[in-house]
Amino acid sequence: MKLKIAFDPDLVALMQAEIAAGEKAVSAAMREAGTSLKSAWRSQITGAGLGTRLGNSIRLATYPKSSDSLNAAALVWSNAPVIIGAHDTGPLIRSKDGFWLAIPTPAAGKSTRGGRITPGEWERRTGLRLRFIYRRRGPSLLVAEGRLNSKGRAVASKSKTCRGVASVPIFLLVPQVRLRKRLDLARDAERAAEGVPGRIVAKWVEGKV
Repeated sequence: MKLKIAFDPDLVALMQAEIAAGEKAVSAAMREAGTSLKSAWRSQITGAGLGTRLGNSIRLATYPKSSDSLNAAALVWSNAPVIIGAHDTGPLIRSKDGFWLAIPTPAAGKSTRGGRITPGEWERRTGLRLRFIYRRRGPSLLVAEGRLNSKGRAVASKSKTCRGVASVPIFLLVPQVRLRKRLDLARDAERAAEGVPGRIVAKWVEGKV
């Protein structure tokens, strides 16, 4: 006697189909979670008044890039990690050399390289010398003898009578400053991670309907 056992439907084929459905569901869920987190971080950054340029530093990559996998992953990061990290943690900032932090006033203007101008660059640009004024209460100052132009910037006076010349505060000097915490990236990351299992189940069921 010869017996032949056959399974209908084919269990091997069913398992392979189920694995394929799982790979597709996990990969889709991770792409969706990554996109959601990237959008949330960008919205947080622009909402904090840090600008769209910094917001666009948030990037997303999913792995594997060209196929589905049960081990799919999403990576969300910033191309400006130092700046983002500072606004996310609110650190205490001190001078590298242990002296003063020079904070430019509106009269200082901006650096030609973008961002905040330094005392050295300001002196080279204007040809004026900065003078240190110590104050027991409040920040000490770096001032210059000049006048304010129509834009409120301190410039050298061309008047022979020194008319309009005054000691203009150019920089405030402080020993340290604490940057205000303006972001909470961990909050959005936790929400995205918590939502992944539900996304996977939804995608898996969706693939069978």
